[in-house]
Amino acid sequence: MATQIQQAERFLALHHQPQPLLLPNPWDLGSAKLLAWLGFSALATTSSGFAATVGRLDGEVTRDEAIDHAAAVVRATDLPVSADLENGFSDTAAGVAETMELAAVAGLAGCSVEDFTGREDDPIYDKSLAAERIAAAAEVAASGPIRLVLTARAENYLHGRPDLADTIARLQAYQEAPGGELGRPAGERPGLAGRPADIRAGRGGGAPRVGRRLVRLRRARRHGPGRHRTARAGHIRVREPRCSRARGCNGSLQVATPAT
Repeated sequence: MATQIQQAERFLALHHQPQPLLLPNPWDLGSAKLLAWLGFSALATTSSGFAATVGRLDGEVTRDEAIDHAAAVVRATDLPVSADLENGFSDTAAGVAETMELAAVAGLAGCSVEDFTGREDDPIYDKSLAAERIAAAAEVAASGPIRLVLTARAENYLHGRPDLADTIARLQAYQEAPGGELGRPAGERPGLAGRPADIRAGRGGGAPRVGRRLVRLRRARRHGPGRHRTARAGHIRVREPRCSRARGCNGSLQVATPAT
């Protein structure tokens, strides 16, 4: 079995091949095994997909639960695995660094840390604090016996702040940290030259346009929680005709959909 460092090196090498790395998001062990069987080169966990499997919304899973889930996905296949670790499960740089250490112990090849605070009234960390948090994460990711491919995510466009200049400034601040890759949701494209970039493709505006540019950019593209939502929607469609005929049922279903 490959060591954690070997998997991290393998994962990083996948970002530098001629074709873009297509990174699907399993939400449980079965989907991880299925995606490996389908021939994908690496996997990345989805915070919202995993939360849904335990009956919660995105952001309601604890750090220990997320790490345990990621470790189980690592053990499910022999592929490198990157984990969606939300905001590092801490507001502080020290807390994010501790999360990175736990990620390495879990056997992860990489992980992502975002600048979304988890608070809708104040959704994005101040740029200087966000950069400090990424620097702390990167220091752990590149130190000692640990090697992790760190994805630094700028979340402005996911949380009602379509500020391209600020998004670029954040990514530029993050790239001062050693190693890693820059991550942002699909949308308007900032300058990505010279650094691996992770682009999340989803149903939001700009995804198809960015997707067509990936080959030229040689970047990674991850699906986000789309596969899980599609599977869940299939169950709802199967259920709807039965529901509409059931006594006391008005034929409508309300489904709580995670934000990311």
